[in-house]
Amino acid sequence: MSIVNLLRAASLSALLAAGAAHAQTVGPQGETATPSGDISVPDDKVDALKNGKHRAALLWHDQSDFVNAVTAGASDEFARLGIEVVATTSAGFDAAKQRSDIETAMVKSPDIILSLPLDPVTSAAAFEEAKEKGVKLVFLSNLPKDYVHGTDYAAVVTDDLFQMGKQAADALAKAMDSKGTVGWIYHDADYYVTNQRDNAFKTTIENDYPDMKIVAEQGISDPARAEEIANAMLLKNPDLGGVFVTWAGPAEGVLAALRANGNKTTKIVTLDLSEPVALDMVRGGNVTAIVADEAYELGRAMAATGALAILGEETPAFIVAPAVTATADNVGEAWQQSLHVDAPKSVMQAGK
Repeated sequence: MSIVNLLRAASLSALLAAGAAHAQTVGPQGETATPSGDISVPDDKVDALKNGKHRAALLWHDQSDFVNAVTAGASDEFARLGIEVVATTSAGFDAAKQRSDIETAMVKSPDIILSLPLDPVTSAAAFEEAKEKGVKLVFLSNLPKDYVHGTDYAAVVTDDLFQMGKQAADALAKAMDSKGTVGWIYHDADYYVTNQRDNAFKTTIENDYPDMKIVAEQGISDPARAEEIANAMLLKNPDLGGVFVTWAGPAEGVLAALRANGNKTTKIVTLDLSEPVALDMVRGGNVTAIVADEAYELGRAMAATGALAILGEETPAFIVAPAVTATADNVGEAWQQSLHVDAPKSVMQAGK
């Protein structure tokens, strides 16, 4: 999932207590994960939804390929269920704009709202009117403060966070023949999504690959500092075999540092699809794999959850969509699986 500038959320303590111990993704309040594949609206319920002439609003945090894919998944599912999408907005990571988007959308009387709350505190107030009017709220990756499942919202839907980190570790191990030294560049913020992904990588290396050792660790909050951090890491560890980078934005900076140093051997794994990072991968550069979520599936599951809530069905508090590992060999298929669009022409042509 694309996690640039997402805001901090509580519950790192729950993550540390449960996530590593059980090697599985847990929710923002320690909830057990339900696979998105388990969430579907039965065919015999579709007519009831269509007859209800329900409406939905998609109130997003930003605009990106990831958001476009989530929107497509949700829109296709709503179309199947006869639910009209009456608003689609982008807040540009502005909590005040998101609140305005919610107020504007409420004029159109939606029965379902899908959204990523930008800030747990301000979002709690922003969604209050929708909550009080009985709108079924389905959240992407974040949760307003003190909201109660089943009463205030239908579900939080996000990636299978542990699997994303684990698959990144497995891919790096494969590229390094399961031996050598590793650098770990993690997201330096209290946010359960990135924390779980990053820690799952570290846990997998430490538990599953005894001949691989993390010798350098550095947190990052500003992606612009990635090149500087990588240069310092390489200065102390010139023979570093591989580097994990928390997401693709800062991975571009790490890649720039390796190129500036003439380093063609240190391998990079990162999370979330990116054209510049994928180009290096298909050209046989430092990047060995990119792990992504199935963004289209996130949208489908969010829409299906909202529809089930309208029907009065019980919905799980926390739902996760699968992860997919993109390599030079399968980048086209992985792009489709994640985003339901073709990989950029530059990436596909460079891989020929």
